[in-house]
Amino acid sequence: MSRRLLFPCLLLALAACVRNPVTGKRQLSLVSTKEEIAIGQQGAEDARQSIGLLPNPAVQEYVARVGKSLAAKSERPELPWSFQVLDDPTVNAFALPGGPIFVTRGILTHMNSEAELAAVLGHEIGHVTARHSATQITRAQLSQLGLGLGTILVPDLARFGGLASAGLQLMLLKYGRDAETQADELGLRYMLDERYDAREMVGLFQMLSRVSGAEGSRLPTWLATHPNPEDRLKETQRRLASMNLDASTLRVEREPYLRLLQDMPYGQNPRQGFFQGTRFLHPELRFQLDFPQGWQTANQTQAVLAVSPGQDALVGLGVVGKVPPEQALQQFFANEAVQPLPVATPGLPPLSRYFEARTEQGVLQGVTAFVSHGGSTYQLIGYTAAGQLAAHEPAFRATLTSFRELTDPAVLGVQPARIDLVKLGEPMTLEQFNARHPSTIPLEELATVNGLTPGESIPAGRTLKRVVGGVLPRSP
Repeated sequence: MSRRLLFPCLLLALAACVRNPVTGKRQLSLVSTKEEIAIGQQGAEDARQSIGLLPNPAVQEYVARVGKSLAAKSERPELPWSFQVLDDPTVNAFALPGGPIFVTRGILTHMNSEAELAAVLGHEIGHVTARHSATQITRAQLSQLGLGLGTILVPDLARFGGLASAGLQLMLLKYGRDAETQADELGLRYMLDERYDAREMVGLFQMLSRVSGAEGSRLPTWLATHPNPEDRLKETQRRLASMNLDASTLRVEREPYLRLLQDMPYGQNPRQGFFQGTRFLHPELRFQLDFPQGWQTANQTQAVLAVSPGQDALVGLGVVGKVPPEQALQQFFANEAVQPLPVATPGLPPLSRYFEARTEQGVLQGVTAFVSHGGSTYQLIGYTAAGQLAAHEPAFRATLTSFRELTDPAVLGVQPARIDLVKLGEPMTLEQFNARHPSTIPLEELATVNGLTPGESIPAGRTLKRVVGGVLPRSP
């Protein structure tokens, strides 16, 4: 061990110097392999609960098969690897410590071959094998910033702390240039070990650089957490040029991959709820709710939330389940950390109460209501720091009293846009294809999802994607 590395290790009695599985070098780490796995498993559960999995077993099995074949030949095959697809329209993928890896249906609909999928999964596997997330956790702990694992709220309010959950906090940590370069290099190696054509990485990077985040999604874009795409594209092209690859011996698997996308939802799925301005509409659960102007909103699997511009107040709705509203209210106040406030509730739903809650970060004050709708109980809640309730109470009250049944037939019947595959019977340009087989997305976006450029000649026999349906009703 070098003197340079020995010194910081001796300074931290609880720290350990561990050998990096990829580089073989020893590095400072506050996270053991066992802890790395535990953090990743908890983060994965948070991500599944906050965002939700794509309800398509065939797609889940396909992605898991490709991912596990790559991970089996990595430097850490013994990890409990998992590969799952999140039901989110953002073009994204992320890895959690210890083996959980997620891709979104958004990135699946923008790729065009199994080799591209292998490039994404290989890259994320590289982040895990090189312990990049564990390194980030160590750095955060050393700088006393913390990672914010868990929730800042008392347990009764935990379901509304999804934006600060472990999975999303880990996913939001940005990788540096060196980590990205290393993950690209490892991903390329893993691809070639499984005989995938690594040149597909070029088209993948080009697609990613053309994509922006989908409005209303629950995740940032892949580019937001994986920086420097242009530099990495050039470096990947340099590596590939030096390899002299023989395409006849490598796999692309374009058609099997595209068949997987037939009828897959594209973009935002309005059946899971969507915003029209500040109004939230949920066709599946048949309710609507108005949020304050200028507040940042988030639609999650178990809750829909809005955070004030000053980040000092939250208002939202969460699903309690089949518990009667009266019982749910009693359970809320059964926690010793939550106490009722002697404030009248005129104009609010019948089962409404003001409350005060003690947390490790301080005292919260707010108002909550439990309502029954469609056979389920929902909790409406607004809270802020003690002393700020008066400033935010009008916004809380307006949201809590806006909850009502959704009756608009146009909204109740809305369906998501979907991918439809078309095999060309003759050569044509993308413009000609769009004229014969119209899509409900702009031509430039259609070019991106097919890995093409407008005006490009497309040979006969090529399978292309188009997007059909999914037009949202206009605001009244």
